[in-house]
Amino acid sequence: MKKNVALLFALSLFFASCTRRPDAGVGQTEITKWPGNRQAGISITYDDGTINQFTVARPIMNELGLPGTFYIITGKVPGSGKGQFLGRPTQEIVDETASLPTQSDNFFERASLIAYTGIPGAEAFHARAGSLFESGRYAEAYQLMDQAFELVRKGETISGPEYAEHVNPEDTTTWEDYRTYAAEGHEIASHTVTHARLAVLDEPNLRYELEQSKADIRKYLGEKYTFSAECPYGTENERVMDYAHEVYPSLRNRMPEPYLDELNRASKRNPGETDREYVQWQRGPLTNIGMDMMKTWVDTCLVHDNVWLVLVFHGVEGIGWEPRTGPELREYFTYIKERESRLWVATFADVTRYIRQRKGAVVTSTREGDDIHVTITQTLDTAIYNLPLTAKTYVPADWTSVILRIGPDGTDLQTLPVQQDANGSYVLYDITAGQGSRVLRAG
Repeated sequence: MKKNVALLFALSLFFASCTRRPDAGVGQTEITKWPGNRQAGISITYDDGTINQFTVARPIMNELGLPGTFYIITGKVPGSGKGQFLGRPTQEIVDETASLPTQSDNFFERASLIAYTGIPGAEAFHARAGSLFESGRYAEAYQLMDQAFELVRKGETISGPEYAEHVNPEDTTTWEDYRTYAAEGHEIASHTVTHARLAVLDEPNLRYELEQSKADIRKYLGEKYTFSAECPYGTENERVMDYAHEVYPSLRNRMPEPYLDELNRASKRNPGETDREYVQWQRGPLTNIGMDMMKTWVDTCLVHDNVWLVLVFHGVEGIGWEPRTGPELREYFTYIKERESRLWVATFADVTRYIRQRKGAVVTSTREGDDIHVTITQTLDTAIYNLPLTAKTYVPADWTSVILRIGPDGTDLQTLPVQQDANGSYVLYDITAGQGSRVLRAG
């Protein structure tokens, strides 16, 4: 019996030594799920571009060094294309409504026009009809349009003020202001021209809302800020998504990727239930959500390795929908900042880019004598997808520090600390596709 125990003990030592060979896996390289090998990603986003987002929330974020994504309604910014109805003469459409009830083949045209008729509550008619339509209550939406156009026919005019929902006298932000905010590291992105219910617009007006907003952002801020958008009301209408994905590479509404699960703001699912490599978990910090619950969202990120928490704020300090106060934002953002060593806080566009680059990257790692050579290639457009990725390379167990050589001639040097995990010794460093190889050598 003792001999058998001794034999088993010797065999266990032998196999253990085999699995702990000093050079096993040396040179093996992967791109970490999050930059810096962090645990999760967080994007802090704002909808509607109301003034206190920039005068109250933005300074707090700047002080803490946290970037944000601001989805703005471009039609209310001076110098931009304004809301307008594109289509047949409006009087022709109004005259038809007297004898032809609203139905599926004319609803989109009428829902597109109603906001510009100048009748009391014109914008509300449009928004309510959109809400009914998206909830599948089509007959009620058609009936509402009939009621609205009855008011139009009774009125003296069918021309009204420019349609730009969510405008208030305090909204005085200019494109020059937005350029300043972008230079601070924030993402300024599209929330369409007028914040319309896109699901009930006909094709010309739907395209205008998407394309004109993009054109103005490109004109005043540059191509970089035309990457992501948020279609108003968090719509996931498939027709709208088809059009919007033609215009913008990334939508907060929907990002149909096989490796990404999406839990929208109304979802009751726990992000830990998904088996996808990533999960975009949107949460709306409404006024009835307590601070403890909001902090729990952050804590949840730290017990998984695949959560991308997307926070969706609207009003700030009394201006905008469901406003949060400045002190509340400071407490919450400080809580996030204190955990930044494990959380990557980045704009919505940057997180999207990093994930797509990582999924599309091809890493080549070879060992040549005392050196480990690592290169990365990708098929994505490097003019857009140009973020540095974090590489994790395993090195020999007797390397206590590593010299990283960068550049064509290898003269740009960095010293990397060696770290340990269950698989051995490794180093972390940045690598960008198309910028040559990285060479690792014992320091």
